[in-house]
Amino acid sequence: MIKFTSSTFTVDAAGPDGAERRTITGIAVPYNVMATVSDGTTVQFAPGSLPIDGKAPRLYMNHDSTMAIGILSERVDSPEAMYFTAKVSNTRAGDEALVLAADGVLDSVSVGVNPTEFKFDDDGNMIVLSADWVELSLVPTPAFAGATITQVAASEPDTEPETEAEPETEKETPMELEAEVVVPTAPIFASAKREPRLPNAFEYMAAIHKGGIEAANAVKVWDDYRAYHKSPIEAAAGDVTSTNVTGIVPLPLLGPVFADINYISPLLTAVGTRAMPGGGTGATFIRPTWTTHPTVAEQSAQFDAVSATTSVIASNTVTKKTFAGATTLSYQAVDFTDPAAMAVIMQDLAGQYLRAIDNFACDNLVTAASSDGVWDLSVDDLLKSIYDCAVTTVAATNFLPTHIAVDPTTWGLMMQLTDTTDRPIFGYTGGGLNAFNAVGNGGINAFQNANPLGLQIVVDNNFAVKTMVIFNSNAYEIYRADRGLLSVENPSTVSRTMSMFGYAATFAANSSMIRKITQA
Repeated sequence: MIKFTSSTFTVDAAGPDGAERRTITGIAVPYNVMATVSDGTTVQFAPGSLPIDGKAPRLYMNHDSTMAIGILSERVDSPEAMYFTAKVSNTRAGDEALVLAADGVLDSVSVGVNPTEFKFDDDGNMIVLSADWVELSLVPTPAFAGATITQVAASEPDTEPETEAEPETEKETPMELEAEVVVPTAPIFASAKREPRLPNAFEYMAAIHKGGIEAANAVKVWDDYRAYHKSPIEAAAGDVTSTNVTGIVPLPLLGPVFADINYISPLLTAVGTRAMPGGGTGATFIRPTWTTHPTVAEQSAQFDAVSATTSVIASNTVTKKTFAGATTLSYQAVDFTDPAAMAVIMQDLAGQYLRAIDNFACDNLVTAASSDGVWDLSVDDLLKSIYDCAVTTVAATNFLPTHIAVDPTTWGLMMQLTDTTDRPIFGYTGGGLNAFNAVGNGGINAFQNANPLGLQIVVDNNFAVKTMVIFNSNAYEIYRADRGLLSVENPSTVSRTMSMFGYAATFAANSSMIRKITQA
């Protein structure tokens, strides 16, 4: 599900004739505005892509379906944006939502939609043409500027009965000395400080990636959270030296935890991922493919029967797989560490989740590939093997291969190949080198830019050793639905358990377009 977030609003709490008003009005989504959504996809909504009829979207708090607080009562479409009015239910949760909105704490809205028709532009951005609008949520953090909530109307009905004024009568009163009038004031009560809202892993990583004020705000949220759970410690006064207080002298911490894993997903990046179909419902979905195409042939003579073949389309079942990881942190680990252990581990958990889906996609690509020969590690046999795969693909489908996927060891063997005069077959063209006699580009510090024989190379350490797959990217589809972070407090152990989870699926459409070469 795609979740788009809009920005700030103003408050109008006056109800006409004392009638109760509990509505929120504004812009749900601006059209033709590019933004990065919760799963990291860059998305733009086309005008008219959201429906104005059908089942009304529910109003949630923070995309939590267990926190439904109302329903959209009006949807107005325009060439610039989708406008909405939501009726907030007269419940405790609804009351709290209106108070938070009026105070400016929840100053944004976020739509949850399931795209039903979309396309990708040349830069890989998703353009949503049509979508099912499932819900609208009140959220504290906007994803993009330009969309606003224009009005929050929250007033209680005037239930106080009117009383008739008594007629004034003249009374003689004794003369009294004027005294100072003391007007009692209502007491001001202290209120409990709210626990800061933790961002999910994707919001945090997106903010750190953007840098600047976005990154600073993300770090501040963690600082506020740690401060909320940290007990104050008073320091004792007195004349002391550092040798007297070695127990409280802090140890210097040099920078963040060293990143010994580069959290990239080469295959996912090269092929791209698609939104999980079905609106999140069902454990499987159907992906149709051709089994028998209709035929066309020359008619032998007038009135002779023309070519007629029964078209057959297969119904392929694709199964969704769940990917998840969990970790439990004591509050001592959270409170006694700087940088906060929770932030460090959550970021690592998100990276491991991404790598797990990439590994799943790599394994299924190799499984779907059909063999087209054995490479004996020579230059001549490599060229023959690659072209044998290409010939198989073109002969069966009229498509050409687009990618060559290899493990790091195979990549190293390919890039070290030389001709009879020791010149690299895949020469490096940077630094003023022209790579004469090369049949493609190589490079030890930019392997993803290499293009052996014009194929885009995908070097992924999630592939097993001796992997080489020649394929057309249209024939291999990867689906993802990232659900994000779950977090629960464990009071009995003074700890917090966090889990990152989501769903993924792959589909190989045509084995003729996915070929593999084994190694001697």
